[in-house]
Amino acid sequence: MNVPQDLKYAETHEWIRVEGDTGVVGITDHAQNELTDIVYVDPPKLGATVTAGQAAAVVESVKAASDIYSPVDGEVIELNDSLSSQPALVNTSPYDSGWLYKVRLTNPLQLEALKSPDDYRAQIG
Repeated sequence: MNVPQDLKYAETHEWIRVEGDTGVVGITDHAQNELTDIVYVDPPKLGATVTAGQAAAVVESVKAASDIYSPVDGEVIELNDSLSSQPALVNTSPYDSGWLYKVRLTNPLQLEALKSPDDYRAQIG
């Protein structure tokens, strides 16, 4: 499984890449592999407030619909519009083209509670 070193990971298989006061959020390679073929992404609303550990989006695959939990608190400032017509980007490029949304961090200290790449690798075995 691909676990990039420059990300933080949630127990629930979301990742966040921090860029200043913004976080880019997606699901991990492990998560997309478990879901299989993703056919629809229901992102949070632009401007919505998301809360760490709470459902922020839904990803539907041919197997099931799965809640995607926000790894941090913040305000949704951008959505990956490509996913409306190409939801499979989450499968083919989970860490690059398949990101879900960007959030303006309201509590950067929450990042310390997330898993390091090594800890996440240990979690998924």
